[in-house]
Amino acid sequence: MTFLTAVPSIMAAYHEQELVAPAVIFPIIALSVFTLLGFVAWSYRDVANRHAGKGGAKAHTEHGPGI
Repeated sequence: MTFLTAVPSIMAAYHEQELVAPAVIFPIIALSVFTLLGFVAWSYRDVANRHAGKGGAKAHTEHGPGI
């Protein structure tokens, strides 16, 4: 049996399953998740500059003394 003759019998045995939700829901869920993750990433903007005075020894070693 060649591949081309096996395909129709395989397709006849295949039973499609219904989705748990309408197909429109899945892109909406993905868009909402990416939007939520975008807001989380956006909320962390400029966090390093908020605490510039608390650098201590780390700021001394990275930028040299007095800079």
